[in-house]
Amino acid sequence: MNASVRPEATFSFELYPPRTPASATALYESLTHLVATDPQFISVTYGANGSSRDRSLEVLRHILNNTAVQPMAHLTCVGSSYAEASQLIREFLDAGITSFLALRGDPPKGAHEGDNFLGDLGSAAELVQLIHRVQVEREPFSFHDVPGFPGAKRLRSGEKVTIAVAAFPNGHPRSRSVEQDLDTLLAKEAAGANLAITQLFFYADQYLSFVEKARAAGVTMRILPGIMPVTTPRRLARILELTDEPTPVDLERSLAAADTEEQQAAVGIEHARSLAQELLDAGESGLHLYTFNQHEAPLAVLRGVGLLDQHTKQKEHA
Repeated sequence: MNASVRPEATFSFELYPPRTPASATALYESLTHLVATDPQFISVTYGANGSSRDRSLEVLRHILNNTAVQPMAHLTCVGSSYAEASQLIREFLDAGITSFLALRGDPPKGAHEGDNFLGDLGSAAELVQLIHRVQVEREPFSFHDVPGFPGAKRLRSGEKVTIAVAAFPNGHPRSRSVEQDLDTLLAKEAAGANLAITQLFFYADQYLSFVEKARAAGVTMRILPGIMPVTTPRRLARILELTDEPTPVDLERSLAAADTEEQQAAVGIEHARSLAQELLDAGESGLHLYTFNQHEAPLAVLRGVGLLDQHTKQKEHA
């Protein structure tokens, strides 16, 4: 184990629901390897307007019913009425899902700035509030045994939910300023969010500077850095197109200079490993890895910073 890794450091993964039977087979194969590492949670994306609702719920249920890992469901504001969003939240809760990532969501393809694509929920903060409200209405309280008093019951509030939200170290594409991004993050926490997960970034100082500003602004919830091992030039180009992130010129050049797919993968893994190590050296308590539904690259990153060795030793001594 790397000496700089904090003993309590965690890691988690993001998956997306499969689109074809072949991709489903590959996903569940990768999921087996990811689950075996004992991550803190695995999140599953959810397409706008319910485009992957059933497939997302199927993957979440598989994680919930067949593993000991906490599944996290993505939810977006795009195209949903209050009634539809409440119904979906209740559906996830009834399935046993109690961990969510609440997102404003991106405009559907072809939408223009100013188009009303969000539906009744205008922000991630409103979605956070709705998740809490549906949970309270569904299970306002429960009864628990009192140790030492057979038959006695104690009334407690219902099960709490974990609600994560997005954070943007390099600014949201539609944000006017860093101050607006921080105000938005503060509003999400005030609404009841208890975890933030960042959009991907490519350099440690981008994340560390953002966290410093967020703490100074009053954000207290945990902020997990989101990292993606980018293993091909084509994938990097697609990621930059989707996120509007600044181009990591050194990574772009190194990927382009690699002669084979294996060499490209090694370049992307090393870049992500070095980034993860810098964050852990700076005292960060965890990593969230975007997997592209593959296990080799994210696990190589975790192995490279000693987190897999650490978790194996913790499990052996548990």
